[in-house]
Amino acid sequence: MFKHYTMNQVVLPLDLEIKLDHRDIAYAVHDLVESIPEEAFDSFVRQTGCPAYHPRMMMKIILCAYTQSVFSGRKIEALLKDSVRMMWLAQGYEPSYRSINRFRSNEHTKELLRQCFVQFRCKLIETKQIDAEAIFIDGTKIEANANKFTFVWRKSIERYSSNLIEKSNQMYDELMEKEIIPAIERECPDELTINELETIVEKLDEKIEAYSKEIEVSEVARRKVLRSERKAPKQYRKQFADWCQRKQKYAIDMEIFGQRNSYSKTDNDATFMRMKDDYMKNGQLKAGYNLQVATEGQYALAYDIYPNPTDTRTLIPFLDTIEQHFFSLPKHIVADAGYGSEQNYEDILLNRQRIPLITYNQYRKEKQKKFKRDRFNTGNWPYDKETDSYTCPNEQTLHYQFEATRTDKYGFKRRFKVYECISCDDCPLRELCTKAKPGNHRRLYYNEHWEHQKAYIREQLSDEESGEIYGKRKIDVEPFFGFLKANLGFSRMSVRGKSEVYNELGFALMAVNLRKYTAINKHHNDFPSELINKTEMFIFSWINISVFSI
Repeated sequence: MFKHYTMNQVVLPLDLEIKLDHRDIAYAVHDLVESIPEEAFDSFVRQTGCPAYHPRMMMKIILCAYTQSVFSGRKIEALLKDSVRMMWLAQGYEPSYRSINRFRSNEHTKELLRQCFVQFRCKLIETKQIDAEAIFIDGTKIEANANKFTFVWRKSIERYSSNLIEKSNQMYDELMEKEIIPAIERECPDELTINELETIVEKLDEKIEAYSKEIEVSEVARRKVLRSERKAPKQYRKQFADWCQRKQKYAIDMEIFGQRNSYSKTDNDATFMRMKDDYMKNGQLKAGYNLQVATEGQYALAYDIYPNPTDTRTLIPFLDTIEQHFFSLPKHIVADAGYGSEQNYEDILLNRQRIPLITYNQYRKEKQKKFKRDRFNTGNWPYDKETDSYTCPNEQTLHYQFEATRTDKYGFKRRFKVYECISCDDCPLRELCTKAKPGNHRRLYYNEHWEHQKAYIREQLSDEESGEIYGKRKIDVEPFFGFLKANLGFSRMSVRGKSEVYNELGFALMAVNLRKYTAINKHHNDFPSELINKTEMFIFSWINISVFSI
């Protein structure tokens, strides 16, 4: 006994929405994109040419495809032909992979993605899934869609450029000594510019051309002499032409570098970074992007990408991005020790009036008994407030000498109070206490502002309420990267260029959000009202057709 099955019977057209489960993720995608204000789509309006696919539809199908771990434009196109949820979201349209890729890389799509994150956060607050009391910030490296061995290093380019300047100056001096060409006007006596190198090549061309003309009208014996004399200008001309091309290339390389130390030839915006998933097992650097994410409730609420591999320098610009494009900062800013620095603490406390729950590098170590009992650790040396001095393990006094200022390469200044021992020459503990050269004495550098900041952080993390918020960091932002890379399978970019990468990461992060949101709300048993109405209409129509046929 089998259920009735035949391929020769006409089946009534069925609304695809009825085939979807009422808890399907397609409804979450539909509701999110429909919540985007209409004015956000104004930039896509065109008055000429063939009518384009509606941006809402394109947003829905790409988001839905990413929730299914489909990131390729061609695979998304194929999914539109055999996936019920994709057919319903596209309403019968089948855009090509070119249209999908163009929309995904469109600069105006960035605003639609921003609206998605803003509207999604509003929905989470409305349904009380987050309380907006804190954000948890962390970063991860995402591998770029770039060849692994097309690296260009800043130090190498600087070295090659320096050698080129030295050799070109030396050869120019030889030209002047041999009087092959007349002297040229130079902007800088230490370096030949690109224009000056081109001028030298032109003058050498003129010299070679003059020799060639003279050879044509000269006798045989004279020709041999002229050809011999023409060899030197030809060799110089070839060398200067090569240097001119190389100097232009080095100038372009330095422009691409910006503040970075490397870039990839196949994706100039990607920087070579050390990844945790080292498939070569030899510490090989790979081209990638530093993705910064702000989460709450394991949902990504804001994001941005940066070229520098370290997280310390990304916190301040990332907080600026959140305030300008996503939402106002909550009361607490939570991050790990990779973000703990004097500049970051100062920015959050003074400029933003927020509470940083961010540890610093020595926070865990300072709690250990071994650290507290180490008598050579300057933090454990007795301090006399009246005399403003410290006492070393050999009972020698370090008196205040002067105040020093250190400025890093980014322009941030740190001020230190410098204390120096009177004499360390006969100290039996000298080798254990200091690495100063013979004749120099032990110095202690004390950053008063930094020490006050560390004391403030220790106080905040010792507080019961603040400590509880910080304790959520590992179970809030860390699992999100696991959802992104392991569950969703998004570990490498499909596009190239910073703007295109930014858009694709927006789709991937929102896909993770929608998967989690759908999973949490799957026990909600209420059918969408539109689906119920369409189901009733279909059943009523089917009954009428059946009665009429009888």
